[in-house]
Amino acid sequence: MKNIIATLLITSLLSFVPVIAVAGTGHDHGHSHEVISGAEAQIKASQKMHQLAKAGKIDASWSEIKTSVITQKDYGHGPEWVITFKNNKIKDPTKQTLYMFYSQDGHYIAANYDGS
Repeated sequence: MKNIIATLLITSLLSFVPVIAVAGTGHDHGHSHEVISGAEAQIKASQKMHQLAKAGKIDASWSEIKTSVITQKDYGHGPEWVITFKNNKIKDPTKQTLYMFYSQDGHYIAANYDGS
């Protein structure tokens, strides 16, 4: 009888361990929702631009270009960072301005040449 009671007691105590282990607060699972600054958006856009140029998605001359403008725009689903780069080395005038879009928490959205 003592063994049964001891087994039940230990089993019931062990069943609470997982609840205690996950009940903590104040931890992050890597899903940051903090708004980044314009300077942080600029750094991210420059890094992404270099990555796109290295991968051949955009002309390699973009690697040498600095940021022209950093703005926030609202496209109906909330504000986004728009980082603009101007590259006069590109012959096609419709592709001389590269727009990169980032969410307010720093996630890359898209890049294009028309700003939409």
